[in-house]
Amino acid sequence: MQDYDELIAFLGEWGPFQRLIFFLLSASIIPNGFNGMSAVFLAGTPEHHCRVPASANLSGEWLNASIPLEEHEGRQVPSRCRRYRLEALANFSALHLLPGRDVNLSQVEQEKCLDGWEYSRDPFLSTIVTEWNLVCDDDWKTPLTTSLFFVGVLLGSFISGQLSDRFGRKTILFATMGVQTGFSFLQIFSTSWEMFTVLFLIVGMGQISNYVVAFILGTEILGKSVRIIFSTLGVCIFFAIGYMLLPLFAYFIRDWRMLLLALTVPGVCCVPLWWIIPESPRWLISQGRFQEADRIIRKAAKMNGIPVPETFVEMQNFNAKQEQAIVLDLFRTQNIAVITVMSLLLWMFTSIGYFGLSLNTSNLHGNAYLNCFLSAVIEVPAYVIAWLLLRTLPRRYSISGTLFLGGGVILFIQLVPPDLHLLSVILAMLGKFGITSAFSMLYVYTAELYPTIVRNMAVGATSMSSRVGSIIAPYFVYLGAYDRFLPYILMGSLTVLIGILTLFLPESYGNPLPETFQEMLRVKGFRKRKLTMNSMKNELNNKNLITQL
Repeated sequence: MQDYDELIAFLGEWGPFQRLIFFLLSASIIPNGFNGMSAVFLAGTPEHHCRVPASANLSGEWLNASIPLEEHEGRQVPSRCRRYRLEALANFSALHLLPGRDVNLSQVEQEKCLDGWEYSRDPFLSTIVTEWNLVCDDDWKTPLTTSLFFVGVLLGSFISGQLSDRFGRKTILFATMGVQTGFSFLQIFSTSWEMFTVLFLIVGMGQISNYVVAFILGTEILGKSVRIIFSTLGVCIFFAIGYMLLPLFAYFIRDWRMLLLALTVPGVCCVPLWWIIPESPRWLISQGRFQEADRIIRKAAKMNGIPVPETFVEMQNFNAKQEQAIVLDLFRTQNIAVITVMSLLLWMFTSIGYFGLSLNTSNLHGNAYLNCFLSAVIEVPAYVIAWLLLRTLPRRYSISGTLFLGGGVILFIQLVPPDLHLLSVILAMLGKFGITSAFSMLYVYTAELYPTIVRNMAVGATSMSSRVGSIIAPYFVYLGAYDRFLPYILMGSLTVLIGILTLFLPESYGNPLPETFQEMLRVKGFRKRKLTMNSMKNELNNKNLITQL
């Protein structure tokens, strides 16, 4: 039986065909950077206070005094959700010409914002918050909007692999790109918060499905030496490019409907790629569609200027079948179960830190657009550092070290004096750098820990765990409305904790990929312990089987 990589080895690793696929698939990820973080601006909450209607018959001075003050971060600011009861205030103003120091307004009864709110038009002209008044008693809807987007991401990550296995990588790639772009366009015409949120959930399904399928298609078409670069410096950096372009669009387009319209344009520009990006020959062979795979491989050889060898005739000799496994295999033994549980927690807590810091950029001091741009820019060196660490240093020390860096500086933010706002922003960006580096290394590390029979399942399960973390993350940001430092304390503590636990995971650096569970248990980091009679028999049977093969 032929191995697929041996079958196409004559194509080379980095010819014109591979370079074209690398950059086109990476470029198709750019819209994901828009949609993944667009809630920062679409659901931004500007400064606001209760509207006082002109019919209240109050002078200018009393109108300014109609909003009670409340303490926020050590200073007195106008209340966002309360006002003095207008009838009582009118009676009170009749006795006092001006609301001077000798007037005790604490005696005046307060009420909710019965006539709506006045919103600042800086930095946002309009958002879904100002459109549907998602403040005060309805402020819980804002983080729920973002969470439901990530629920869509969770659902999309669950079904995208199955759909692409059944209908093909290319078909599902462009179908999910269409879902992402089309439903983003439909959001422009939302007439209610409920409609917007349901459409946002569907956009999330398309967003992650496009990302996952592009990742799978690239790893199946590209050669061994290019796959690591594609999975780190390729799709990750182009996602960061899309993320960087988001605040630039938002800075010049401050109305949320027009911003959404602008963000759909790059998705439309990807339509011509249908005639350039091929289907995965590996998948076609696995489906018995040998002639189609043959045409793609021969076209790639022609593009690379390489003659097809005469021995390239019988693709039917390719062995595409794989053993089947079930989810319970991830908990087959106590040691494997411990690794699986720790890996699930590692992905979840890292995801909470990454998305929590990304979504919190609008709450940092300074310009919201600049902060978001910096949050995106810092990801580029983070991915480069992650790639270098994967090439040179042990996995668990690299991941643990970057998590310690990220979590430690986040915890330090609460100690920064209130007047040193710039230092707080720098620390937040440094924390994002550490957590992003760790996050980008998790795919490779998890794939190296598990044997071939459950490797895809393990990466899928841990990736879904990270989606749970992204669903929770908006509520960490929401806590900042009550205490500015609380999100940093929680995210920093969880990040440092999981950084410590990572040190107890096995080390995979320098080891061949395990093919069996026995090889997995021999990975450095497992404690040697006395084998039971059954485990010794299984070990002996596996060795005999390998010898026979």
